[in-house]
Amino acid sequence: MSIPQKGRLMGVSLGPGDPGLITRRAWEALQGPAHWTYPVRRQGDSSYALDIVRRAGLSLPAAHTPLVFPMTHDTAILARYWLQAAQTALDILATGRDVTFLVEGDASTYSTFTYLVRSIRALDGDIEVETIAGVPSYHASAAHLGEPLAESDETLAILPAGYGVDTVERLLPEFDTLVLLKVKPLLDDLIDLLVRRGLLAKSCFLEKVGTPEERVVRDVARLRGEKVNYLSLLLVRNPDRPRGALQRGCRKKSAGENA
Repeated sequence: MSIPQKGRLMGVSLGPGDPGLITRRAWEALQGPAHWTYPVRRQGDSSYALDIVRRAGLSLPAAHTPLVFPMTHDTAILARYWLQAAQTALDILATGRDVTFLVEGDASTYSTFTYLVRSIRALDGDIEVETIAGVPSYHASAAHLGEPLAESDETLAILPAGYGVDTVERLLPEFDTLVLLKVKPLLDDLIDLLVRRGLLAKSCFLEKVGTPEERVVRDVARLRGEKVNYLSLLLVRNPDRPRGALQRGCRKKSAGENA
């Protein structure tokens, strides 16, 4: 009896929440016969990535499996769950069937897909992997605001806020725009920094951009003490590196401008 050729693992990037931002390549992968997998925090939880696909009008296929990736910084716990997810995917791939892993945003940017691929390749280095690029949340956020992230020779930094307020403050003189991801744990400290550096008028908070629950807050100071969603970010324009007319910050659009 012949051994079936192993299936291919595909990281299907879906964008940050708007189904209209799903690329044609990702859409093709979703229409195919592959076995769907998608991340959840706990068994029985909903999946943000799966919700994007459902709002695009696609139904969950019969062949689907949630993979648990808990929200913890405990490396021992994470390693155990990564291994379990990798083995689950490998068991499907071993039958010759392709596996898609649904990813919000872009699969190569701070994505769970990276850990899944690394764990699978540690078990079987012969698995073919395709990463389908997607729209990151900060690109969608800037487009929604009608503001550039960077122009001409401007500099741009993208970092998780978890690096700490000291790191953010140290980077301010070096970059024209800072994108601060995963701001939830440090939001109050970041607001204090923005106040201290006079950056409130140059900052915007965006949460779950492109979804029905999207929220845009230009008066960032009023978020002090609020528990925000994990899927949130801050866009900060730096007045220490002026670029003339580009010092628009997060101005509110006039009635005649497009939303």
